[in-house]
Parts: sequence; structure tokens; C-alpha cells
Amino acid sequence: MSEQIIIYGKSTCPHTRRALDAYPQAHFIDVLLSPADLGEMMRLSGGQRRIPVIVRNGEVEIGYRRGS
Repeated sequence: MSEQIIIYGKSTCPHTRRALDAYPQAHFIDVLLSPADLGEMMRLSGGQRRIPVIVRNGEVEIGYRRGS
């Protein structure tokens, strides 16, 4: 069974770019393109406006600093 990863973020964000580089198999959702996706990201993050929000197999990680 493969790991399911979703990354919510902005394509212009350096932390989002690093997360995408670390998880090339992830499904990326640019929250600037859809108010509904931004709302889902805010729900997942408990209202925090910090990106990226990474969902790995149901577990939520807010922010990404590894590899910086």
C-alpha cells in the first residue's frame, strides 16, 4: 500500500517547494487557486494560516522546515 500525501500550499512559497521536493509523489493543492481548498486547509490546520499543510495517511503536519 503506497503512502497517500497531500500538500496544501502556494507554488511561490519556498517551504512549500521544499516539501514538494521531499515528497515528489504528493498531490499538490495550491490554496490560492480555490477558496474551497483554502477552507479545507484551514480546517485541517485548526485555523492556522501557515503553509504548507502536509497530510500523510491522515496525519496533519503544519509547516515544513526540514532541508532548509
